[in-house]
Amino acid sequence: MSLIVAEGVSRSFTLPRRTLFERRRTTVALHPTDLAIAEGESLGIIGESGSGKSTLVRLLLGLDLPSSGRVVVDGRDVDATAPARSLHWLRRQTGLVFQDPYASLDPRMRVGRIVSEPLRALDIPGDHDARVREVLAQVGLDPAMAERHPHEFSGGQRQRIALARAIAHRPRILVGDEPLSALDVTVRAQILELLADLRREEGLTLLLVSHDIGVVQHLAGTVAVMKEGRIVERGTTDAVLQHPREEYTRALLAAVPVIDIHRGRRPDNPGAAAL
Repeated sequence: MSLIVAEGVSRSFTLPRRTLFERRRTTVALHPTDLAIAEGESLGIIGESGSGKSTLVRLLLGLDLPSSGRVVVDGRDVDATAPARSLHWLRRQTGLVFQDPYASLDPRMRVGRIVSEPLRALDIPGDHDARVREVLAQVGLDPAMAERHPHEFSGGQRQRIALARAIAHRPRILVGDEPLSALDVTVRAQILELLADLRREEGLTLLLVSHDIGVVQHLAGTVAVMKEGRIVERGTTDAVLQHPREEYTRALLAAVPVIDIHRGRRPDNPGAAAL
């Protein structure tokens, strides 16, 4: 059963006039797109910058209004024009992890308050302090760290805090928008394993936007390749990365040859470490 469905979803933007009498111009960020994501699926979305990846994810999450088409999550239409409170049902279903862990955390707030933000904002019942301690331990942090501020942590620890906040309200869908690209190699490997463990333990549906083919290969069971606002190829991760059908996909994968460190061998079709 599909948990997330997009039917003919598109997004266009009006460009500013360059002269007083110039006609209004538009640019298409996303052409009409159909997409279905099953519950428990892990989908990686890859493509060059400007390919429409983030636009598509924003529409799926009700963070932007489509120019056409509709999005359905768990059988309910997502109305991005509705008041924020009326979309609490959707926010309860989703947790987000962003690229820069420091920019996404309020430096004036203590970690405990940061992690409990979705619990308060979404009116989640229960002992919030106990849930904060539980989820900090789940992501590998000492619960006593709840009294500290973000600047007292390393980049990897801050991303663990961001992960704790994303899963504090027990969402069904975890969305990562380049969640590892701001971290160094050693820390990336640790957070990568943590994400994989959390997905298994919580039974999460994972939607991952990444330039890093290695990250997608490790976390995603299926892959969608985007080019110029369209999904040009989709399939299982092994099928798409090992035997791509589209020339564009082959060009992406050939950009930077890497060794597959997770399987201890060189892939049959060398991938790209970063697009």
